[in-house]
Amino acid sequence: MRRRHARGIEQGRLNSTSSAPTLLARYAAGLTLAHTLAAAEVVLVVLSLARGTGSGIHALLSLKNLFTVVGLVVLGSVMASVGAAVYVAPAVRWYVTGQEPDERQSRVPTLIVERQSMIELASWALGGAVFLAVNHAAGPDALLLIGLSALFGGAAATCMGYLITFRTLRPVIAMAMQSSDTGPRLPGVRARLLITWLLCSAMPCGAIALLILLHVNGWVIEKALSVEMPALVLSMVALLLGLRAISVVSRSISEPVREVVDAMAAVGCGDTDRFVDVYESSDIGHLQRGFNRMVAGLAERELLRDLFGRHVGVDVARRALAGTATADGEVRDVAVLFVDLAGSTQLAASRPPAEVAGLLNEFFRIVVAEVDRCGGLINKFEGDAVLAVFGVPLHTDGWADAALRTARALGHELPQLADVDFGVGVSAGPVFAGNIGAENRYEYTVIGDPVNEAARLADQAKNCPTRIMASGAVIAAAGLDEAQRWQHRGPLHLRGRPTATQVFEPRNVTYYSLRDAGSDARRQN
Repeated sequence: MRRRHARGIEQGRLNSTSSAPTLLARYAAGLTLAHTLAAAEVVLVVLSLARGTGSGIHALLSLKNLFTVVGLVVLGSVMASVGAAVYVAPAVRWYVTGQEPDERQSRVPTLIVERQSMIELASWALGGAVFLAVNHAAGPDALLLIGLSALFGGAAATCMGYLITFRTLRPVIAMAMQSSDTGPRLPGVRARLLITWLLCSAMPCGAIALLILLHVNGWVIEKALSVEMPALVLSMVALLLGLRAISVVSRSISEPVREVVDAMAAVGCGDTDRFVDVYESSDIGHLQRGFNRMVAGLAERELLRDLFGRHVGVDVARRALAGTATADGEVRDVAVLFVDLAGSTQLAASRPPAEVAGLLNEFFRIVVAEVDRCGGLINKFEGDAVLAVFGVPLHTDGWADAALRTARALGHELPQLADVDFGVGVSAGPVFAGNIGAENRYEYTVIGDPVNEAARLADQAKNCPTRIMASGAVIAAAGLDEAQRWQHRGPLHLRGRPTATQVFEPRNVTYYSLRDAGSDARRQN
């Protein structure tokens, strides 16, 4: 299953025009965007609070802090994006070049979320520590605001960075998970929604509530100052941040689900070789793995059904799979057709085995095609002979006509085989049709006098001009239109039978074989 699953990833790799630097640049750009957006939101919140609060926080509004913030944002973005890109570079290289990853390389993509989060949080912690050191004399209120801002910015940048960049690394992670079932430990659907709610709703709303509480009681914020602008800024940050976060989170959930839905539609149309990439260990990853296991089971079942049908016939296989095939069997009137090659022993002695096998396969191909076309069942292959039945396992009207039509068609098709002679016998009557064998292994077959009679007729037909003989029983069971296509040849005593069999052969049909030509030449000499 892994080879077939990897086929879609390999195809995506072959169709991709991205080089390793391009893929790494896209990954680093995603981290930079997440870091910059989180920094902009934090700066807006701090500015709004500094303008409407006490002197300690207001002291943060200085030219020195402006340059410090710009420098820390640039440094943090470079640190986070370059550090994470350097870490994933080996995995990206083997993915783009098509090499097989070793154990260490395949483990890198599965740990990217943890390492990326650590790098992102470290950059924000370093930036917060530097800004605290620069403003150590600003007072406890300002220091508390800086610490909370760094914490909020680090959490927002980490979550958004993972959601934005993970899509870029999905193919790499999916390929790495071909060698290991362990994928990135990502939050599940519920956890992602809860984190989004916490960052985009709970924290801004809590900040607004805290802002109002501080203003009402005169703590930190003087009662004479206005808090409308800080509350408005916090509300806009929550609105914009929430919109961006929800769109990214919904895409991280909807895209893999849509892949499974599309693949399921393809499987429903008969494509049992359709798999989806697995690039998570969360509940989404369980969904992807579960779908792939389901498809693998369906593919295996279809393979077994196909192999089973090839050995016992499609109708018998359908009955067995439906649970309607029993070992009891039943007695039913059917038509039996027996086709046997003439001179196969001499043929095997005079020709190479591969040539003989090819000739037999062509003979069987013609017989199977005609029997299937007329609705019969190939019951078994017996060396160079074929036994076909009409009327079982599915009861159909006109089973005698179908057997006789098949015999006439074979009389037209089989002479096209070079250096091959044959005989066709058709009979009809009651037979036992059912499963024969042990409980754990059996075969569907027919047993009865018509089977023996058809085999004897086929043997006798090898010496008659038409190469086809039918018993009077099958002619009597056929319709008037089909019966008129056959002429009575007379009674014939078949080996091992106590009474003579009334024999018929097709009208206006003469099979002139090479063996007949040789006999005529000998008679002329």
